[in-house]
Amino acid sequence: MQTTDSVIFTRIEEWLTSVFDPETQKEIKNLQNNNPEQLKESFYKDLEFGTGGMRGIMGVGTNRINKYTLGKSTQGLSNYLIQKFPDEQTKAVIAYDCRNNSDTLAQIVADVFSANGIKVYLFSNLRPTPELSFAVKELGCHCGIVLTASHNPPEYNGYKVYWQDGGQLVPPQDHEIIAEINTLNYADINFKANQNLIQKIDAEIDTIFIDKSVQHGSFSASQEAKDNTTIVFTSLHGTSITAVPETLEKAGYKNVHVVQEQAEPNGNFPTVTSPNPEEPEALTLALQLAKEVNADIVIGTDPDCDRLGIAVRNTNGELQLLNGNQTMIVMTWFLLEHYKNQKGLQGNEFIASTIVSTPMMKTLADHYDVEYKEVLTGFKWIAKLIKDYPEKHFIGGGEESFGFMVGDFVRDKDAVTSTLLACEIVASTKANGSSFYTKLLELYTQYGFYEESLISLVKKGMHGAAEIKQTMIDLRNNPPKSINDEKVVLIEDYQTGIAKNIMDHTESTIDIPQSNVLIFYTESGSKIAARPSGTEPKIKFYISIQDTLNTIADYDRMQQQLDRKIEAIKNDLKLT
Repeated sequence: MQTTDSVIFTRIEEWLTSVFDPETQKEIKNLQNNNPEQLKESFYKDLEFGTGGMRGIMGVGTNRINKYTLGKSTQGLSNYLIQKFPDEQTKAVIAYDCRNNSDTLAQIVADVFSANGIKVYLFSNLRPTPELSFAVKELGCHCGIVLTASHNPPEYNGYKVYWQDGGQLVPPQDHEIIAEINTLNYADINFKANQNLIQKIDAEIDTIFIDKSVQHGSFSASQEAKDNTTIVFTSLHGTSITAVPETLEKAGYKNVHVVQEQAEPNGNFPTVTSPNPEEPEALTLALQLAKEVNADIVIGTDPDCDRLGIAVRNTNGELQLLNGNQTMIVMTWFLLEHYKNQKGLQGNEFIASTIVSTPMMKTLADHYDVEYKEVLTGFKWIAKLIKDYPEKHFIGGGEESFGFMVGDFVRDKDAVTSTLLACEIVASTKANGSSFYTKLLELYTQYGFYEESLISLVKKGMHGAAEIKQTMIDLRNNPPKSINDEKVVLIEDYQTGIAKNIMDHTESTIDIPQSNVLIFYTESGSKIAARPSGTEPKIKFYISIQDTLNTIADYDRMQQQLDRKIEAIKNDLKLT
């Protein structure tokens, strides 16, 4: 239900009281006089925790990232920690990325924690998100916070909460903490810091984290193979510059060329339209440098260094951008081969991915006779698997949105270790007369050719949110009976937890937590998923189709054929 103007007005009036500082009140009055529509957007709802935590535009208001919305969340989290661990000195570690105001907001969060008697470890400068996940366990903390908005536009920031295991909040802690936050008023926030409880950290954690990344990301590449591998790396103005180059150097890679124009952390991301390695444009400068130095691989990471995009040499010797599914498939194959050949698979291993990622992950797991686990979108669910199944060994896993995790020393997607893993694959395959790309095509011929496409429809603001909501309602109430002239044979509704087999009119239960996701399967095996983004004003549609690839020589022709089918599906669903 849309928030009424009277509710919005009441919220605005509250923010004009003495609880809020004069600067905040001045900004609200300025919006009242000059931009009432933006003021409405700023107050029509409260920011919520999504798949990646709390993320939003910076500014005044309940629907914005600011000292009060973060302060209230931190006060609620503090109350929860004190209740949950009454006989312990509770501890939290805080990191932040390159975004505008991230350092200031991180200090505010530290102040609130310390004001409530919680010991705080605060990184003295920007650090990658996976290092924060690692630091939670390394320092024995009860929780961790990272201030980041990942790849969102410059006006955004965010607040991700990690629990004792180093993974992001999942049930029941997330619901319990949100309930605690919702009991609070803004006047309940204690901003009076206890500086004696705030300790700055940096190199002592950096060294251990990078050494662990080298340990977990190094495999079979010889030093000669590493010496013959040329790498181009870009941090896209983000935090990875603090860890990735040093990790590659320690692992023995000497021919690493950093894109200098993008090496300086900058929350305005001046050289790219979007600091998102999913977008080909973001890697333009890196690809140019790669041509100059004849690089074997190009790697770009997002601002908080939890996702990576890569380009490798294709069969024509040209640099080819890969999507997240393709990178994940080759990385997972490499890990499975390593375990089979070097350690031997013991029967308790598993890999994991998400419900909107390529079905080829399950095909790989079946071939290697390891368990495959599928979860909702968001790496917090993969990390939860590790906690839920301590008797099993997690080899690795990823998701289509360019995230991957190697082992479990970090409990979130990790572009530091994954970057090293990608370089190991390039070096090893090149030394054996093959390549990363050729191996991908070989896997397609062996396990089936899977082609995927993502369509993201941007719907900004209050009206956009209502439109996204209505789209999902319409899809539920009037699901397509056919897609591209193929019958829909199965509908999975993750909000109700029910899978409906259209052909035999039976239903089954989906054993995954509820989420606002719909997946349609056609008679030929095509898979179309729809879900609102948890971190951006978008509704996303994921299309996956498959066919048989007999030889590598058939790849280009088959890809064009499958791409035409994907375009036909988009047209039928009016997604173009």
